[in-house]
Amino acid sequence: MKISALQPVTASDFPGRMAAIIFTQGCNFHCPFCHNGSLLPMDADCLIGEDTVYSFLKKRQKLLDGLVISGGEPCLQEDLAGFCRQVKDMGYAVKLDTNGSRPLVIEELLAEDLVNFIAMDIKAPLSRLPELTGTASHGEQISRSISLVAESGVDHLFRTTDVKPMLSSEDHRSIKELVPPGSCHVVQPFVAKNALAPSLRE
Repeated sequence: MKISALQPVTASDFPGRMAAIIFTQGCNFHCPFCHNGSLLPMDADCLIGEDTVYSFLKKRQKLLDGLVISGGEPCLQEDLAGFCRQVKDMGYAVKLDTNGSRPLVIEELLAEDLVNFIAMDIKAPLSRLPELTGTASHGEQISRSISLVAESGVDHLFRTTDVKPMLSSEDHRSIKELVPPGSCHVVQPFVAKNALAPSLRE
């Protein structure tokens, strides 16, 4: 696991739980509106060792009950399942933040009961994914991941960032049509200050 940062506590990122957050290094998307540009490269300095995270969690077992695994894109990490297993064995619930581009990894985590909550971003209508993610289309993978998450029985939500310069009202309607009945869909405000694309910054 390539872990770039550890946030010691959050009361808002894991519904119903006090949690810590780790940010994995590396992402296969290059969304122009991304606010975590430093996490995009797969290789970076100042990474945090897994043992450091395990030690931190051991000391916080009476104060925290969850860990959020965010990024970057956590599903790119080779030993994500093993890491989640270690964390769960310590008594923590695990929340995964993902862009949904690697459904086989999500399927593995669900099959082994390694996640308690999944938050999946739906960046754009499938037809506009290349433009909004800065990479080749992952439409088939995104669709598969949406189905896996929605049918899993695991607590979950889908999220879309309201990038007003790039997403129209029609785009938002198309995105909502991708969300299965019964699943929560949250539209998040776009914060322009740290956007990856200079043209989107205030």
